[in-house]
Amino acid sequence: MKNTICFILLLVGSYSLAQIKFQGVVRDSSKQVLELATVVAFDKATNALESYKSTDELGKFLLTLKKNTAYKIQISYVGMQTLEDSIFTKEADIVKDYVLQSESTLDAVEIVYEMPVTIKGDTVTYNADSFKNGSERKLEDVLENLPGVEINEDGQIEVEGKVVNKLMVNGKDFFDGDTKLASKNIPSKAVDKIQVLRNYSEVGQLRGVTNNQDNIALNIKLKEGKENFWFGDVTVGGGSSPDEGLYLIQPKLFYYNPKYSVNFIGDLNNIGEVALNRRDIRNLSGGFRAPSRSSGTDINLGDNSLNFLTNQNNAIEIDTRLATANFSYAPNPALDLSGFAIFNSSKIRSRETSFVQYTNLTLGIPDEATEQTSEERSNQGIVKLSASYQPNFSNQMDYDIIGRISNDEQNRRLFSSVLGDTRQREEVSPYSINQNLNYYYTLDENNIFSLEAQHVLKNEDPFYNAILENDPDPDADPNFPDDDEYDATAAGLGLDQSLDNYNLGQNRRIESNQLDAKIDWFNILNTKSNINVTLGTIISRQQFNSSLFQFLDDGSQFDPTPTINDGLDVNDTEYNFSDIYLGARYRVKTGKFTITPGVSVHAYGNKNTQQGQTFEENFFRVLPEFETRIQFKKSEALTLRYDMRNQFTDVTRLARGIVLNNFNNIQFGEPDLQNALSHNVNLIYTSFNLFNYTNVFARASYSSNIDQIRNLTDFESVIRTNTFFNSNFADESVNVSGRVQRTFGKIRASLRAGFNYSKINQFIQGQRSLNEGFTQSYTPSIRTNFKVAPNVTLSYRYSVVDNNQGGRETQFITQSPSIDVDAYIWKAVTFRTNYSYTNQNLGNGQSQSFQNWDASLAYRKDRDAKFEYEVKATNLLDIDSQVRNSANNFSVFTSETFILPRFVTFRVVYSL
Repeated sequence: MKNTICFILLLVGSYSLAQIKFQGVVRDSSKQVLELATVVAFDKATNALESYKSTDELGKFLLTLKKNTAYKIQISYVGMQTLEDSIFTKEADIVKDYVLQSESTLDAVEIVYEMPVTIKGDTVTYNADSFKNGSERKLEDVLENLPGVEINEDGQIEVEGKVVNKLMVNGKDFFDGDTKLASKNIPSKAVDKIQVLRNYSEVGQLRGVTNNQDNIALNIKLKEGKENFWFGDVTVGGGSSPDEGLYLIQPKLFYYNPKYSVNFIGDLNNIGEVALNRRDIRNLSGGFRAPSRSSGTDINLGDNSLNFLTNQNNAIEIDTRLATANFSYAPNPALDLSGFAIFNSSKIRSRETSFVQYTNLTLGIPDEATEQTSEERSNQGIVKLSASYQPNFSNQMDYDIIGRISNDEQNRRLFSSVLGDTRQREEVSPYSINQNLNYYYTLDENNIFSLEAQHVLKNEDPFYNAILENDPDPDADPNFPDDDEYDATAAGLGLDQSLDNYNLGQNRRIESNQLDAKIDWFNILNTKSNINVTLGTIISRQQFNSSLFQFLDDGSQFDPTPTINDGLDVNDTEYNFSDIYLGARYRVKTGKFTITPGVSVHAYGNKNTQQGQTFEENFFRVLPEFETRIQFKKSEALTLRYDMRNQFTDVTRLARGIVLNNFNNIQFGEPDLQNALSHNVNLIYTSFNLFNYTNVFARASYSSNIDQIRNLTDFESVIRTNTFFNSNFADESVNVSGRVQRTFGKIRASLRAGFNYSKINQFIQGQRSLNEGFTQSYTPSIRTNFKVAPNVTLSYRYSVVDNNQGGRETQFITQSPSIDVDAYIWKAVTFRTNYSYTNQNLGNGQSQSFQNWDASLAYRKDRDAKFEYEVKATNLLDIDSQVRNSANNFSVFTSETFILPRFVTFRVVYSL
């Protein structure tokens, strides 16, 4: 690692010594400086792009060029004639100013070279070919080369620190804007332009009256060829592993013409290369956003799907099948039809060992060592259809419907040093239907109306079964249980304790029906200000029923009578919620400031009925909000945001009957729960300078939760029982994160840092304790961006986690250097490798470490070749497991997770 760093530093040093600076100022004919004019230098001998920059707010540009070289200089600006010049560099720096002339007819401008970056209003357009070095294969490879663009650890695209929430191809939604599907599957050679759409609004009528500063969209423009064309690739591969043969089949096919498009992505493999994981599919919203998202009300319908423990990073076996299709069709200019379908099937096995220490030393909860194996099966399906009708600018109507269905199963075998051998099985087959209707109407130049309505229908049916060892003692007094650690809990659940095993199960069904709708009136007062009045409602109904039972040795079921919650083992609960609100916002621009104060008045109604009793509450609440934005320059802004939010829980926390989250995690609800109130403050700074390619993003947030709904937890050995109550003790959290990125010629350096402080009140065995946590992380990195030389990325992650939980202080220090090498050799061979080393210091003089090393070697005759051949190896060091140390509100734990062994595969890729 040290030798590699020295090599990079020497390379950077020698590169910089062989260069000179070319700088100056660009003005128009009236001598006014031009900000964001593009200055490009082309090497005359090779006709290759050497360097480019945009002018700053003073019209200045600065290019770094090679010595003793002839260059063609091209300067362009929207609305101006493109200017061309020639220079020859020697040993000294060059200073030269330019004046651009106005051009009344833009079509008359002959652009000889493609601009690497052009800016027009809020749209930044990158010419993809200017950022390719030959080793790219997918869209994400190109995106990572763009200044200000990153792919984060979750595979999401970030622009200037903001997550891109919509991606289009040729102006049409690609799987409703899912960025991960696009970035990992669209071939890089099909990409012509990448447009970053800042302040993006899906509804053009509302663009001038709403704050869209956090909305970023990408539009991928494909290379022009024929009116109707196919593109994409098909990958087929195979290989061997210690236990089984390996296979991989991945067709990725795309068809576009001016009226319609069809996209298909398939994946069939047991190598662990998952195109979409289960969390990605679960989070695929289909573009749905709740109309009440900015009303100040948060109501949680809950998520009763299986809490899968495994993903592709901590599995010992993965078998996945994915089929997706997306279409768009425009029968006429006013109507757009689109939709997609996704089917995913996966089988994953995992193995993990862990050691748990509970944080509250006064309670005497024993430390626990566990070994767990798991097999998870999941089948998921999603279908969505959309229609958008816009006969003229004054009218637009959108309708969407999305349906989801899944069948999931999880089987676990757990051996605990405290509880012995346990087998668990979970199943769920939920479905949901979401419908969305939006209508936007412009009455005149000063009045705009909109209707947004969303209906959600969910049905969830989780089943849980656990079998635990038991040593029956028929003479045992229930008040003095024998040595089995689960016996006291079994007595509290009302189970039959005379059997060799506790075989308990629970059926649950949760039905949710919610309407979320609002009407907005936007009145434009003048060019600088407007007012927005909102009338909205949320109407929600949830029905929850569950039954706890015990399987006896003869196969019959025993209906227990628990003693820990007044004998309630069955839930039959109906929860109705309503919110009718009236809100107003005033938006005004004055100089560099955009100020938006607002307030909403809510009439809330809560009612839940269970066991023949009704619990009801009706009240009013006023929720203020405020936002101010300071626009220092076109690409530099500071935003301050405050809002007060009212948070409501779901039906499962209100139901008084027993709910088994796990055999050692039991809950029963509290029907008198009230809402929780939170104060939230956010401060966001963004700066993107195309003059020197410096990208700065920083975010600071503070949250204080008042009258928080929290757990009241009792432990019996390592089994915990939870109920809920409203607490006057406030929980607080502070988060600060930021990233600085700067490009120096062919070198890009960045630093990402994050700080988090949290204060959480918890109640265990009736005792309150204060848990404080502080996390800090720093990730510096340096990356080269050469056109022909190998490119290297060096990164180092350093993080410290400090926790003070119930009197036990812990500290974890993680250090993780990594190196990536990407080489395109002889214009035919692509070599890639990445290596990382992770060391975790446990704060007690002990440390743990593990390594990851992957590599691939690919050959294609040239960039336009139809066939490519690749050998790829993962986990080259054949590491068995990875270690992880962390802490939560109750415990500190160390785990060892076993991973996939060394895989070596051979692949053939055919490109259309």
